This record gives sequence, structure tokens and C-alpha cells, in this order.
Amino acid sequence: MTTLAWILLGGFLMSAIALIGSITLLLPRAVLGAVLLPLVSIAAGTLLGGAFFHMLPTGIESLGPIAGGGWLLAGFTVFLGLEQFLHWHHGHGPAQEYRKPMTWLILIGDGLHNFLGGLGIASTFLVNPQAGMTAWIAAAAHEVPQELGDFGILLHGGMRRSHALLLNFASGLMFLLGALTAYAISFQFEVAGLILFGAGNFIYIAASDLIPEFKSHAGLGKGVLNFVSFVTGVGLMWVLALWSPH
Repeated sequence: MTTLAWILLGGFLMSAIALIGSITLLLPRAVLGAVLLPLVSIAAGTLLGGAFFHMLPTGIESLGPIAGGGWLLAGFTVFLGLEQFLHWHHGHGPAQEYRKPMTWLILIGDGLHNFLGGLGIASTFLVNPQAGMTAWIAAAAHEVPQELGDFGILLHGGMRRSHALLLNFASGLMFLLGALTAYAISFQFEVAGLILFGAGNFIYIAASDLIPEFKSHAGLGKGVLNFVSFVTGVGLMWVLALWSPH
């Protein structure tokens, strides 16, 4: 397959993950509650592992530590700005209460998040295909628990099921748009900075949104399960780094 074909395939598959939210209608609330936080924990581990073991080495090798650190910090800061100015929350629990205006802000925030994620991951793939595929896996692991929660929030905000699925899928397509943008500008500009920009996104999402989400739940048993799930996510990315030379 050509590079463009891989980017198109990855973009469509990432967009399709938005449809997984419909499974919340089939699962009993107790089952959903039991699996959601371990999924969030695994997602946090894969995001951090993907950033530190794959995207960061690839970007730093191309740009050096000073310029690379600037791009990394920029990616972190932009996502802080998204949450500050859009009041964007991932909302991984389907029972959380949101007013209807917040549902649109969530869609806008997720659309921007997906676009920037597509930029970073496609840029990584263009520089190092193995690292790019691993970054895609990390992002997909994050999307599953996010979409489970987001779909429940949209329904709680008063949207019809079909409307919520359609808008979530449209938001997911922004990942494809970001990936195609990275591909287009790669013929004119150096895209290594976007790799580290994406890594900064990953680190912010894991540290600010996901880790506090599963840390806030008391209880030794759940705490151990969530920690083991987190370490499992990190370990998976570490093993993939060993098998994927940069």
C-alpha cells in the first residue's frame, strides 16, 4: 500500500471508532461501569508510552532537543487552551450531567482534538512508519473509552441516537482531515515538529484528563486494577518500541 493509502485507511478506521459509543445502549450500566475505568487506565498508559517511546524519540532525532522541546510544549499548551476556553471535558462516565450547550462544546472540542491528533500521527507515520502505526494504536486505545462516555453525554443532552452517532462520526472524520493536511504540507514543509506537537497532546490528555479520572476512585481493589491496567498500557508501548526500530 502507498503512504497515502495507509493514511486514508487509518483515518477512516479512527473515525469509525466513534460509532463504538452505540454499545452503551446494549451494556447494562453495572457492566459498563466495571469496564470503563480499566479501559481509561489502559488508554492513559498507551498514550504516555506512545509519546515517550515512539513519537518523542522520532521527533527529537529530526529536530534536536531544544526545538523539539518547544514543539512538545506547544502541543501540551494548545490542549490546555482547548479545555480552558471551550470548557471541554472527556466525561468518561455516562451518568455525568451536562446541559445541552455543553454537548456542542464537547463535539467542537473533540473535532479539534481529532484534527490535531491526525496531524501528529500522520506526521509520525511520514517520518517513521513503525512509530506512526504505534502512535495510531495508542490513539485508538484512548478513543474507545472516550467515545463510550461521549455518546452517553450526547444522549443525556437530548440528542436522538441516530443524530448523536452521525455527529460523533463527523467529529471523528476530523482526524482524517488532519492526517490529509499533514500529508499535503509534507511536500512543502518539515513535519517533524508536528510529531512532537502530537506527543504533547498525548501527554496532556493522559496526565490531565485520564489519570485523574481513574485516580479519583477510592478502594484498594479498584485502585490496584486501574494501576495494573495503566502499567499494561505503558508496557505494551514499550514492547512495541523494542520491536520497531526507529
